[in-house]
Amino acid sequence: MFQEALNYPRNSDSAVKNVVVGGLLLLFSFLLVPTFLVFGYLARTLRHVLDGVEEPPAFDDWGAMLVDGLKLFAIGFVYALLPTAIAIAALFATGVTAGIGGSNGGTGLAIGLIAVVTALLVAVVSLLVAYVIPAAVVAWVRTDRLGAAFSPAELRPMAFSRTYATGWLVAVGISLLGGIVVGLLNVVVVGAILAPFITFYANVAGAHAIGSAVREMPAVEEGPDAPASQPAA
Repeated sequence: MFQEALNYPRNSDSAVKNVVVGGLLLLFSFLLVPTFLVFGYLARTLRHVLDGVEEPPAFDDWGAMLVDGLKLFAIGFVYALLPTAIAIAALFATGVTAGIGGSNGGTGLAIGLIAVVTALLVAVVSLLVAYVIPAAVVAWVRTDRLGAAFSPAELRPMAFSRTYATGWLVAVGISLLGGIVVGLLNVVVVGAILAPFITFYANVAGAHAIGSAVREMPAVEEGPDAPASQPAA
């Protein structure tokens, strides 16, 4: 799966063009709209892979791609609210504790304990969110219903699937590999120029890893509500 995912972005006659366009969009991601276009392309990539199309999509129909990108962003934003809410609640609790206890040693210990527990909780929740978000995006893409991204019935079969977990780990590994390559290239000036193109390539490869894992999930893992068009291994 790792090798197939790494090779996937090159499985097209327009592979170089795709990577160049995607890298340029990431280069200008500070303008926000290019970022949403990249998100839309990744959603389109997932759709292709889930449909069994082993060739990366082209950059076309930019309006639809932008809409898909905004939807993908919305899904990630909603899920990111959970660890953010925990951090805000912890800050509030810290302020209340400091206000009630003053500056004595017991108050300082309580604040320190809140900080440690919060840091651990936010780290665990953030990891869980990072694990669930790709499944949520897949649920939306294959049903074409935004609400499916938040449906336990849609997410549970993937979240508890070893096949999905393997695909997710492959995607994370590719992302880490891309980060290492970018870090090594940053030693020289050319690294800063190539970084967005490498990042885009890694994201597309990661999308393939997730999509192919879901496509290959055994029927028993997909559950009774899985779309009939979803092939089972």
